[in-house]
Amino acid sequence: MKRSFHESRSAPAPPLRHQRDYRLLWTSRTIAVTGSEVSKLAVPLSAVTLLSASPLQMGLLTAAGFAPNLLFGLQAGALADRLRRHRPLMIACELAACVAALAVPLAWWLGALSVPLLVCVAFVIGTAGAVYRAASFPHLAAVVPTEQRTEAMAGLQASYSVASVTGPGLAGLLVQTLTAPLAVLAEALSSLASALLMGRIRTPENRSPAPSHGMWRDIREGLRTALRHRSLRALIAAGVTINFFAMAYTAVYMLYMLRELGIPAGALGLLVMLGGLGGIAGAWLTARTSRRVGTNALLRWSVLLFPLNIFTVGLISGPLWWKLTAIACTGLLTGGIVVVFATCLGAVVLRESPAELQGRVNATFTFAIQGVLAVGGAVGGAAAELVGLRPVVLACAAGLILSGLWIWFSPLRHREPTQRTPPVP
Repeated sequence: MKRSFHESRSAPAPPLRHQRDYRLLWTSRTIAVTGSEVSKLAVPLSAVTLLSASPLQMGLLTAAGFAPNLLFGLQAGALADRLRRHRPLMIACELAACVAALAVPLAWWLGALSVPLLVCVAFVIGTAGAVYRAASFPHLAAVVPTEQRTEAMAGLQASYSVASVTGPGLAGLLVQTLTAPLAVLAEALSSLASALLMGRIRTPENRSPAPSHGMWRDIREGLRTALRHRSLRALIAAGVTINFFAMAYTAVYMLYMLRELGIPAGALGLLVMLGGLGGIAGAWLTARTSRRVGTNALLRWSVLLFPLNIFTVGLISGPLWWKLTAIACTGLLTGGIVVVFATCLGAVVLRESPAELQGRVNATFTFAIQGVLAVGGAVGGAAAELVGLRPVVLACAAGLILSGLWIWFSPLRHREPTQRTPPVP
């Protein structure tokens, strides 16, 4: 059997920017998530402007993108752990998303566009994304040397920040010039480009899959591993706490900014872009400091700063220039903190998970952390109806403090051992 890249090398690995396969992987992900950012605007706009969708239909359309994480996330992880090679499955997921996205402009051209079709498209793309994430986690271990995984994850997290900066502007331009249904072509073309780029990766995948004992038994094994391991359990609890309160805040954020703070609608997009720029800075910081200070240290200190921006939004008053300045500065910082935390979380999960269970453990995280988004949004909206917008904003900021307690009262409060990562088979 061929030896893997990590086992056979004797000299230090070159920087990631000089590694051809990682550059291909990073580029494919950046293109794909930028296309996804475009469709996040174009698909709902198609439903509202062309089909006069009701609030219930818009809720179903939004839920359709998250539902696959709850329905198929755990099964996708079990499937990923059964595979010797993950890249073919990742390419298939991108091609499935491409075909689904093409259905929107085609149906519009044929006069057959409908809300149920858009819901189905969102569901298929969401399913492809859930399966892709399950397969991409162990695939990264094959492409990147062990000591560079935190840096590699920082680079991939930066992809999402780049997309959050460029995607909304590109979406607005495409919707304005091509109409909303045709703008969804960006999702199709970006998914196709991503698949083609991944097809050029040449790093061999020599992973030895764990023997399967049946789908549900495999899933239980992944759940048991994640929940019994003290560090992994703390990360799940912190991630669920963060996403629940962050999504509850997101549900009322726009209304609060417009109605209570008097922030102009045009400034909201700029604030979102600043968060994306902060994320790029956070990825840069993580890549350059993780080996020196340790992944655990970055994780536990970053989580303390999560509530800063939301507390600022909830407590700020005064003239418009002051509100915009304070919210922009704390939003820029929080954008970086989010990427630092997400990068370190992924690195710790990869480090602490047994190699044969990486897909299932990661799927457990996806199931819990992504699945809670729908719950948080519903609770935030309902609570605002009962007690008002400002109390919900402040409650969300206070709730985010709890995420730090999970980390600081776990083994993650200590610096990790130098060679803790299990070898890649």
